[in-house]
Amino acid sequence: MKIIFAGTPLFAAIALDALIKAGHEINLVLTQPDRPAGRGMKTASSEVKLLAQQHKLPLLQPLTLKAADIQAHLQALHADVMIVAAYGLILPQAVLNIPRLGCLNIHASLLPRWRGAAPIQRAILAGDHETGITIMQMDAGLDTGAILLKHNIVIAQNDTTQSLHDKLGLLGAQSVVEALMLLQQEKLIPVAQDEALACYAAKIKKADAEIDWQQTAEQVDRVVRTFNPSPGAFTYFQDNLLKIWQVSVVNGRVGQPGEIIAADRDGIIVACGSGLLRIEVMQKPGGKKLNAADYLSGNSMQPGEYFAAINHSSFEHD
Repeated sequence: MKIIFAGTPLFAAIALDALIKAGHEINLVLTQPDRPAGRGMKTASSEVKLLAQQHKLPLLQPLTLKAADIQAHLQALHADVMIVAAYGLILPQAVLNIPRLGCLNIHASLLPRWRGAAPIQRAILAGDHETGITIMQMDAGLDTGAILLKHNIVIAQNDTTQSLHDKLGLLGAQSVVEALMLLQQEKLIPVAQDEALACYAAKIKKADAEIDWQQTAEQVDRVVRTFNPSPGAFTYFQDNLLKIWQVSVVNGRVGQPGEIIAADRDGIIVACGSGLLRIEVMQKPGGKKLNAADYLSGNSMQPGEYFAAINHSSFEHD
C-alpha cells in the first residue's frame, strides 16, 4: 500500500521499520522538527527521522499541518492511508480526509481507556492489570475514532514505563502490519468506542513523581515504576532530593509514613500509609544510580529517621 507515515519517537520508529520490512511503499515520512535534547541541549533528530534517512525515504518536518502548501503536497501523493504513531501534531480535518482509506492511529492503550498523551504511564499508575494496542480510525476528536483492531498484554508486577513501552512498541508494529493486511482484504470492521468507559491520560508532570509516603506501599511502588525512566520518582531526606529507581513491597505494618524501619545492604525499608517498601536502587542529584549497599557505604541513614512529607515547591512552576 502507498503510505504516508507520521511519527516521532522510538515507539513510532519501531512501527515504521515494520512497515518497511513488510514491503509497503512509504511515500512520505512526517516527523517533528529537530529540537534541543539531553543535558547538553544539543539539537537532536527524532528516531523516526533517523530511520527515514537510513532508508532514504522522503521526509518533511513541518511545524504545522494546517499550511496549504503542506496539505497540497500530501494530496499530490495520492496515498492509500496515513499511519500515525505518537506524532505530536494535530491532524486537521482537511488532512484526515486526504488518504483514500483515511488515517490510522497506533495507540498504546485499550481504547476507550486512556485516551490522551500518557496512556502507558497512566495504566501503571492506576494499577491496571492489562493494557495493549488499539489501531484506530482517526477522526477530529482526541483518540475518539472507531476501533479497528485491539491486542492486549498483561502488565507485569515489575513493569516500568520503559519496559512496558518496549513491549507495546513491538506489539504496535505487529498490530499495524496486521491491520493493513486486513484492510486490504476488506476485513476490518470499525467499532464505535463506548463513551461511558472513556478516561483521559493526562500529560505527566514532574510534580507527579514526588513520593507521598501517606500512600500505600503498592501505590508508591506504582509511582516509582511509572516515572522510570523519566523524570524519576523522588523524595527528600534531610532536605536533600533523592531519586528512587527500584523498590519492592514488603510484608509488615509497623511505623509511621516515611519512617525508616531498617537500613542495610539488602535495602532501606520505609513505612508507608499502609505496608512497607524496600528501596533497592536510588540516586543523589548528579550522582550515579546505586544499590542500597553501595549507597549506605557512603551515606548515613538510620532506623527512626524520616523521609520528608510530600513537597511540591521545587517543581510547582514546571
